Amino acid sequence: MSHHHTEETKSKDFTKNWVNSSRFVFYLSVFSILAFLFGASVKLHQQCYKGKPDVEVQSSSKYTPEYK
Repeated sequence: MSHHHTEETKSKDFTKNWVNSSRFVFYLSVFSILAFLFGASVKLHQQCYKGKPDVEVQSSSKYTPEYK
């Protein structure tokens, strides 16, 4: 009975069963990449272009300068 219990424990152990561990690592990496992309897109959306600002430019520094 004890031998059967240790075999069952070994088959369910994360470090011994490479199929379950690789599946876990795959899903963890996919979730991490999706979370990173979602966070980056939210951050970019928060800092989006607000439009052309109304900046006052001196008349002497324009393309066709106007002098007084």
